[in-house]
Amino acid sequence: MSLSYSLELATPLSVADVARKLNEAAQSLRLLSPAVVAETLVGDGAETVYGTLVYVTPMTPLPWGSPQIGEHAFSPTVMVSFDLGKEGDIVGQQDDMARLAVELLARVPGDAVLHYESEAVWLVRLNGELSLSEHSDIWPSNRLSGISGPYRRETYEYSVQD
Repeated sequence: MSLSYSLELATPLSVADVARKLNEAAQSLRLLSPAVVAETLVGDGAETVYGTLVYVTPMTPLPWGSPQIGEHAFSPTVMVSFDLGKEGDIVGQQDDMARLAVELLARVPGDAVLHYESEAVWLVRLNGELSLSEHSDIWPSNRLSGISGPYRRETYEYSVQD
C-alpha cells in the first residue's frame, strides 16, 4: 500500500481547469513528462519523474458532516491526490509533492488543505493566506527554502464535524 496525500481545494475552477493548472505547474517544475496532457490527470493520472502518481478528482459533500480546518468550515470541490511510489525515495517524493502543491496554489484560487489521511496537515490556505505546519519534520529547511511567496507557520487540525 502506498502513502497517499490529498490536496483538497475549495475553488470555483472545474476539475478539468485544475488538471490544466496542475499540468502547467508540474511541467514548469519538470516533474511530469512533456508528453502528459491535462486530460490524463483527470483519468488514470500520471507518474512524476520520481514515481508519484498524481491525479485530479471531483469532491462530493460528505453525508456525515462538513469538514473543518481548525475552526473554519471547508467545502472542497476538487481533490489532487499524490500516491507516493513504494519503490522511490519517499522523502524526495514528499519534497516534490510540497513543491508541486505550492506551485499549483499560485495558479488556483480558493481555500486549500494538503494532508495525509486527515491526520497530518501539511499546509492550509484560507482567505488567500498560506500557513505551513510548524512541524519541522514536515517542513524542514530545504522544503521551506522552496517557498517563494509569503507564508506563516501554524499547525491546523482537519476534521469532519457532525
